[in-house]
Amino acid sequence: MMTLKLPREQKETMIAAVQAYFETERGESIGSIAAEGFVDFMIGAVGPHIYNQAVQDARRTVNERLASVEDDLYALEKPLPRLGR
Repeated sequence: MMTLKLPREQKETMIAAVQAYFETERGESIGSIAAEGFVDFMIGAVGPHIYNQAVQDARRTVNERLASVEDDLYALEKPLPRLGR
């Protein structure tokens, strides 16, 4: 399976958010190494579920748009003359 590679700036933002969460919600201070480990764990454990849901959402949106385009294309068709009558 492909592993998610985040830009360092994004990962640092996530690490800071985890540290703030632990401090605010649990009254615990954790270092950046522990917070980075937690981020890595969550990306591995939860990331695929979120990714798959995003793919399903994108698929649904694309299918809805394609159905709309198909309707528009049918509307552009010209009626054919009836021959022999």
